[in-house]
Amino acid sequence: MNDTMATTPPEDMAGHDGSPPGIDLRALRAYLDTTVPGLVSGDLRAVVLAGGHSNLTFDVGDGAGRWVLRRPPLGERQSASHDMGREYRVMGALADSVVPVPEVLHHCEDPSVIGAPFHLSVFVEGTVYRATAQTALLGAERVREISFELVDVLADLHGVNPEAVGLGDFGRPAGFLQRQVARWTGQAEEVLAGFDGVETLVERLRTGMPQSLGSALVHGDYRLDNVMVSGDGHIVAVLDWEMAAFGDPLTDLGLLQCYWDGVENPGGDGMRKGIDPALGFPEFGELAERYAARTGTDPAGLSWYTAFGYLKLAVLRGRIHQRFVDGNTPEGFDKVGDLIAPLVDQSRLTLERA
Repeated sequence: MNDTMATTPPEDMAGHDGSPPGIDLRALRAYLDTTVPGLVSGDLRAVVLAGGHSNLTFDVGDGAGRWVLRRPPLGERQSASHDMGREYRVMGALADSVVPVPEVLHHCEDPSVIGAPFHLSVFVEGTVYRATAQTALLGAERVREISFELVDVLADLHGVNPEAVGLGDFGRPAGFLQRQVARWTGQAEEVLAGFDGVETLVERLRTGMPQSLGSALVHGDYRLDNVMVSGDGHIVAVLDWEMAAFGDPLTDLGLLQCYWDGVENPGGDGMRKGIDPALGFPEFGELAERYAARTGTDPAGLSWYTAFGYLKLAVLRGRIHQRFVDGNTPEGFDKVGDLIAPLVDQSRLTLERA
């Protein structure tokens, strides 16, 4: 994470000691002095890191050391998608694997310290690419290299033996896709009830659900702006593991296609961020072929997974939009609801084109 990601909260949202919303720096310092003695040597300061629409990420430092703190969003009950212990465990397990992850330092389950459970990890130097203003500076050759490495890292993740890294009991691969479909289509019926075509879309996704070809450790939200890239163009960390599970690997590939292809929206995309074919980014078909070659997986039924991914993203944005309406998000979330209807439409179009 680099300095360009950091955003200082408005003065009226900061605590009396400069603490951003969601983190009490004095309480955090006192806690760390007791539980991780010697880690902190001076007064803490923190800024919210831009990018995440769900869990909050902070750049925390004391002038000598620098760390990243992750906690669930403000005003929301604990759930699987905000499970800091889950994220901490997965990153710790993958520390010695071929998948690059930040080094984890500490996990706190006690919500009384800063208002929610959290974990702390080592700050990783690198860049998160989330805008064409950034990727336009890379050049077409570097863009393609990063694109293919993004798929290679995903293939490597899906090739990790959960037993070998201590995650043998991490999840229930049997029935994973069925549970996912039941969960997300059920939430769609609740969160997206006012949007046209949702009932029909939900029914088509339920009845068209494919048979899983296998199980793997899946990230749950794998995309370009959830990895960090070093100055020489290599991925040095995969971020945001709170939705990791043991299940159907094509759910990761299908969701990656959603972010890669974006949505057909006259008002602007807002999904592809730094990805633009004009800058040299390959078509997703090339990435799918590379993934298939590396994993031996047949992605013939990928369209259903991509359509399912679009529905999940619509649900997530619906929930984030509600948090914004309720006043439980930092600044910059006022437009998050604009893409909900286009995402629903894109899910339907993807099924129709399959």
